[in-house]
Amino acid sequence: MAMRHCMITVATMAAIALPTPIAAQQNAAAKTVLVDLANPLMGTDSSYTMSYGNTYPAVAVPWGMNFWTPVTGKMGSGWGYTYDAEKINGIKQTHQPSPWMNDYAAFALFAETGALKVGEEERASWYSHKAEEARPYRYKVYLADYDVTAEVVPTTRAAQFRFTFPKNDDAHIILDGYAGGSMVSIDAKRRRITGYVRNNHGGVPGNFRNWFVAEFDHDFAVTRTWDDNGTLAATPSREGDHVGAAVSFRTQAGEQVGVRVASSFVSAEQAQRNLDSEIGRDSFSATEAKAKAAWEKEFARIEVVDPNEDNRRTFYSALYRMLLFPRQFHEIDAAGRQVHYSPFDGKVHPGPLYTDNGFWDTWRAVFPFFVLMYSERDAEIMQGLANTVKEGGWLPEWMSPGYRNVMIGANSANIIADAWTNGVRGYDVKTLYAAAKKAATTSEGRPLDKKGKPIAAVGREGVEYYNRLGYVPYDVGINENAARTLEYATADFALSRLASALGKTDDARLFAARAQNYRKLFDGESGWMRGRSQDGSWATPYNPLKWGDAFTEGNALHYSWSVMQDVRGLAELMGGDARFVERLDSIFTTPPRFDDSYYGETIHEIREMQVVDMGQYAHGNQPIQHMIYLYDWAGAPWKAQFHARDVMRRLYAATPDGYPGDEDNGQTSAWYVFSALGFYPVTPATGQYAIGSPLFCEVRLTMPGGNRLVIEAANNSAENVYIQSVTLNGRDWTKPYLPRQELQAGGTLRFIMGPTPNREWGVAIKDRPFSMSDAR
Repeated sequence: MAMRHCMITVATMAAIALPTPIAAQQNAAAKTVLVDLANPLMGTDSSYTMSYGNTYPAVAVPWGMNFWTPVTGKMGSGWGYTYDAEKINGIKQTHQPSPWMNDYAAFALFAETGALKVGEEERASWYSHKAEEARPYRYKVYLADYDVTAEVVPTTRAAQFRFTFPKNDDAHIILDGYAGGSMVSIDAKRRRITGYVRNNHGGVPGNFRNWFVAEFDHDFAVTRTWDDNGTLAATPSREGDHVGAAVSFRTQAGEQVGVRVASSFVSAEQAQRNLDSEIGRDSFSATEAKAKAAWEKEFARIEVVDPNEDNRRTFYSALYRMLLFPRQFHEIDAAGRQVHYSPFDGKVHPGPLYTDNGFWDTWRAVFPFFVLMYSERDAEIMQGLANTVKEGGWLPEWMSPGYRNVMIGANSANIIADAWTNGVRGYDVKTLYAAAKKAATTSEGRPLDKKGKPIAAVGREGVEYYNRLGYVPYDVGINENAARTLEYATADFALSRLASALGKTDDARLFAARAQNYRKLFDGESGWMRGRSQDGSWATPYNPLKWGDAFTEGNALHYSWSVMQDVRGLAELMGGDARFVERLDSIFTTPPRFDDSYYGETIHEIREMQVVDMGQYAHGNQPIQHMIYLYDWAGAPWKAQFHARDVMRRLYAATPDGYPGDEDNGQTSAWYVFSALGFYPVTPATGQYAIGSPLFCEVRLTMPGGNRLVIEAANNSAENVYIQSVTLNGRDWTKPYLPRQELQAGGTLRFIMGPTPNREWGVAIKDRPFSMSDAR
């Protein structure tokens, strides 16, 4: 197969007028609807044992409160939709951020003909991907057993369904309230079904409800409801653990029945308000057009010009996934003000709230991308985070929708500090700083779970040990202690930067000192990070290939690079630049052996590392995703260029098996989006992006405020992955990183690419990215 080079060459960039080939590419790109390049099915060919994304096709608008997705799995399963399934049993409103977190506030609609069947397995229809269309703004599927076509298009808090029926005297639409507490009520005169659902997997107070209203455009011929046992009756209302409603019609061939649906966490009245304000009298097509335009508005801010359509599809599929979470949890009241039901105290409050996010994942690249490209949205998310503190007393680290006891670290500090130090304004930073400092000071008073125990994932588990010893000990009953220590040290660095920006000099000095605590876990004998006991002795026995134990979903070879704040300091511990580069290289050359005894089974993250033939490099999970870029700190940026392009080429595609592991709220997508642009955020709260290898011929970015940045890569191709030189607005650029201010100011960033490394570009010590050790 012939190489596909970029049409942009060195001579082209020097010319005043663009020649015909690149002009043709640009004209073609202008005609392309970018959102239609995104494939919501990317990552759906997953299972408990092997994740290629663990995603579902979310029909939504960016950051929407409600998503909609087809259901092929069992009620209550986190794997609601899997690509290899043969039958579909509903299209549900979903708020699921991950199969491991599971869903909440879900209910489903479905259509049938013939004898009414309400049981999930009983009603399921055969379907084919050949008769399925998944777009971010529309889902359409043919239900073969019933000769019915089902479609749904979204708004932020509502949706329109359209069911196309055959000629049939027994056509039905059912609404399944799912188990976990539900109520349905049919009002035949007004052609409505109303009610609520309460299903959840934690993170909600006792009065939690999702109120819904579904309005039909046809009169009902027959109405029925069913109870917990699936028993049908003409009773117009039902309430129980699992109830549902069915309305029936007599239809002509091709007759379409429309349903307008909205919901609210505030009240039944607010659900109706959401329906009236977001859909009103709009047709199905009008709602679809608005949803499509909402996506295109965001996508148009990043225009990719490149002859490789597969790469463009992967890029926009990843961008779509990035812009789903965190979801809006606030609604608009009768006076036009933002209000939200708080999953932290069960009350309704003014102001914004966003939820369904795990900062352990998303602090790394998702939130830095928001800072760079969507700063106004990031400000609103930060204000919502301040509201969680006011209502719950603590910063969340994983919320779905409220506090969840999942993962480790205090990574909320990273996203707060990164936003403020990079110029994002318009939120209550004082409340956020006080809460982050509180989490770094005490573990007392944390919220309690249903058993009355403190939620370990809120605040810092083991913080008193950490502040006294400089690490969380291995032998005090706190799991994943080495990983916690390393993550706390990075968060302390972010806090020191935020404290300095807020004029809190003493705090800045204290947290900067604690940011060096990573040194206390470096074992010079093995050359890796290692758990340490209270008395200072190393944890034994020690196997750096053991997953879990002292680390989180990884081993010592993965977590030893989690010193984003002081890469140069880490390099010194490892023996200097040459030895550091050897250590980095060894990750790719060490066979993918592992010890899974901590888990008692081979967890999917291990298997995903094992099968891709990249040694110990486990890109399918977050702790090591930044590692490739650390070559920039050690005088070998060409190795970052090679590996970044290699990972993009081998591990990502806009296909159902297109991710290398869990997608995780946009983080694994954000790695690709940043890397395809040619740079990646490693160190929080510095505004620096380490340079890798740009994937595309040209990308045009519209920055906050309207400035335009054009990224060009002359001679780029699958073979020409190495940077020969860089200019920024005509100036030679020799640093292997880019500052945020320069990018947001706009202009032209030009890379010259080639097939062999330029071992002199980006290697000068004075040009290397920020490290605490260099700054002291």
